[in-house]
Amino acid sequence: MIPQAFEYERPASLADAIGLLKQHGEGARILAGGHSLLPMMKLRLAAPATLIDISGVSGLNGIRDAGSYLAIGALATHRDVAESDIVRGGCPVLAATAAGVGDLQVRNRGTIGGSVAQADPHADYPAVLLALEGEAIVEGPGGQRTITAADLFTGYLSTSVSDDEIVTELRVPKVSQGAYVKFNRRKADWAIVGVAAVLAGSSARIALTGVAPTPVRAAAAEAAWNGSNAADAASHAGEGLNPPSDTAASGEYRVHLARVLTQRALEQASA
Repeated sequence: MIPQAFEYERPASLADAIGLLKQHGEGARILAGGHSLLPMMKLRLAAPATLIDISGVSGLNGIRDAGSYLAIGALATHRDVAESDIVRGGCPVLAATAAGVGDLQVRNRGTIGGSVAQADPHADYPAVLLALEGEAIVEGPGGQRTITAADLFTGYLSTSVSDDEIVTELRVPKVSQGAYVKFNRRKADWAIVGVAAVLAGSSARIALTGVAPTPVRAAAAEAAWNGSNAADAASHAGEGLNPPSDTAASGEYRVHLARVLTQRALEQASA
């Protein structure tokens, strides 16, 4: 497959990248690792007039301990996140999630910011970010702003990041009890359904991927959790869901997976 013709820009700085976005308008797309966008372009599911390659912009790939939270640069690769001692120590569920993204090639090139900005409904990070109640830092002509995970994902492949803004950093709280489990046909495939669970004593935050156009919280399962009743809480994980049916799985099977994987995630997080 060959993508449609496009212009290619490679800015040297974040300011240059933002300027190019403003110059080229809605027809421009940001290119980071490319493992989400380029396949869509080859299938003609995306046809940007201009690609703005920010992979050479410095200062966007660092990972730091900011005290109460971890700050992860948008250009940090999945491998960077998976192998970071800072992430492993401060938010192990995020490191484990990164280690399970795609295959080695994808983890070496794909970026956490690109994955979140792409907002694929079967991606791993969005559900984990939602369960962590993390934040995305974006920057545009009007300066920098913070978007909570709850407000970030707005629809199928859609976010609240404006066309002239760039995701520069993700922030997640430090948590010790968390787990992300997913079901897929092959190891490197997208999740058919995935569940992230983050625990704090007798409270839980549970988010699902693969059951709606955006990641969603399993509110009924969260309310049912009492700190030790994984099976009972998980039985409520399908409430309110109306997932689509496709060649990968029926909607009914996705609801079943939501319950099964929620129990596993709660059990792993509380172990």
